[in-house]
Amino acid sequence: MLEKDKMARINFLANKAKSQKLSEEELLEQKKLRTEYLKSFRKSFKARLENLDIEYVEDLEKKN
Repeated sequence: MLEKDKMARINFLANKAKSQKLSEEELLEQKKLRTEYLKSFRKSFKARLENLDIEYVEDLEKKN
């Protein structure tokens, strides 16, 4: 996942955007950080799915 300082910055910008308008520079930074976060999330999620083993009820009954 993303480093703690980057996650904190994402949250800070999100909270700031709720109370006031972000500057153009902050909007660009927010977009960049969100893109980086989503890329990291998707990579991690894909790895979890690839390592997932699904066992069906029929298979479990055959083992017992």
